[in-house]
Amino acid sequence: MEKLVIKGKRRLSGEIMISGAKNAAVAIIPACLLINGLCRLENLPDIKDVNLYLDILKDLGAEITYIDNNTVDIDCSAVTSHEPNPQLTQKMRGSSYLIGALLSRCNHCIIPPPGGCDFGTRPIDQHIKGFEALGATVDISYGKIHANADKLTGANIYFDVITVGGTINVMLGAVKAQGTTIIENAAKEPHIVDLANFLNAMGANIRGAGTDTIKIKGVSQLHGGSYSIIPDQIEAGTFMIAAAATRGDVLITNVIPRHLEPISAKLIESGAKVEEFDDSVRVWVPEGTEFKKISFTALPYPGYPTDMQPQLVTFLSTVPGSSSAREGVWDDRFRYVDELKRMGANIRVEGKLALIEGVPQLTGASVRATDLRAGAAMIIAGLMADGTTEINNIYHIDRGYENFEEKFIRLGADIHRVQVMDSEA
Repeated sequence: MEKLVIKGKRRLSGEIMISGAKNAAVAIIPACLLINGLCRLENLPDIKDVNLYLDILKDLGAEITYIDNNTVDIDCSAVTSHEPNPQLTQKMRGSSYLIGALLSRCNHCIIPPPGGCDFGTRPIDQHIKGFEALGATVDISYGKIHANADKLTGANIYFDVITVGGTINVMLGAVKAQGTTIIENAAKEPHIVDLANFLNAMGANIRGAGTDTIKIKGVSQLHGGSYSIIPDQIEAGTFMIAAAATRGDVLITNVIPRHLEPISAKLIESGAKVEEFDDSVRVWVPEGTEFKKISFTALPYPGYPTDMQPQLVTFLSTVPGSSSAREGVWDDRFRYVDELKRMGANIRVEGKLALIEGVPQLTGASVRATDLRAGAAMIIAGLMADGTTEINNIYHIDRGYENFEEKFIRLGADIHRVQVMDSEA
């Protein structure tokens, strides 16, 4: 077991480069199953979830060749299995995308319900609705999802709620289906656009990704090629908030500023300064700035991202006055609040609403990462706090951030990783 130890009250400053997007990578890697040929993926983040997904494909029979830490060749020509290893798939939420990919490739899929971060019910009923509209039968029995289709045929699919995972899964199922599929009330997140761009680069015919209506004309086959993953919007946003929370001055490079606009808007509203360039963003706090209370709601893109909700709540915990945060995506994403309370935060949770009374100072404590993004929030809390903070359960953080503490160290943070006995964790 490992933990992070942070000595707080260090102002972050300097320049940091953002890695490839985790959420795009875990959608594009299973999409390689649709291709009989070689795919080279560049700008892949070197994180546990990506490496786990590559292990899943390798176990299915794919040939995986690492060119370097962020470039991988994937050849799925020899894949015939439609039942991925449950010991691997149960470790991550994104394994659900194997249903759409394997249905499209093999017409069959047997997979346990996906794992990943636990912050409330994460149903796949909209995924199943989409697969059934395409002509598949889906049965959940004996702890596994069984999906079968003699053939997949294009259909009109309207999602009852906006679902990122459902949109991705149906895209994977529809790209080689006979005829045209129209997905309405589709999610608009940047990684959905990136998945569509990847598939189109390999010969697919997808239009409208990034809007609420996606039109997919099925093609008989896809060819191999090279593709570079977009920068990680959530990693960039995390460093933006960390810069503001420590009253620092950080230039964040290799980003798409348009993807960061909801985060930039809230930081500016709070009193921080944000300047956008072509592929970078600078966040800084002028001396003497008094932060202002704000309220926000986490919503599907282009709203404020739910994956950035814990980080912003942590920042607001020391902003004078009464701020509020409403979670508009997940049922139970405030579990990390108890960890902030250990550090002196004054936050009251009422269902999907957090009421934040700013305190003068957080103080160091022993806390844990309750999930991936909450782990990032705990790092921000440790950077803000007076004294030393120890963060346990950091395997959550490693799932989604590449060289995270090293990047903070380059910005001036006092943070290091230490081995601990299981009894201490």
